[in-house]
Amino acid sequence: MITMYDIKMRTIVDIPDKIVASLDQVREERGCSRAAIIREALETYTKTHGVEEMQAAYGIWKNRKKDGLSYQSELRGEWGSE
Repeated sequence: MITMYDIKMRTIVDIPDKIVASLDQVREERGCSRAAIIREALETYTKTHGVEEMQAAYGIWKNRKKDGLSYQSELRGEWGSE
C-alpha cells in the first residue's frame, strides 16, 4: 500500500532570511540538512493540524438525543438566568 510518505515532491518555497538563519543554526547544532529540518517541521505540523484529526471529530454528536442547535439554544438560555 502506498502512503502519502512514499510519494516525494520537490517544491520551491520563499523563506525569509531570518528563518533561513535559524534553520542554519539548528542544522549546525544537529548536523543535518535544511531539508531534513523542514521535512520534520512539516510532518509535525501536519500531525497536529492534519485532516485525520478533523475527521476523527465527524460523527461525534451522532448518539446525542438533541440536535446541536437545540443544545446551543439551551446553553444560551442559561446565560440570562444567572
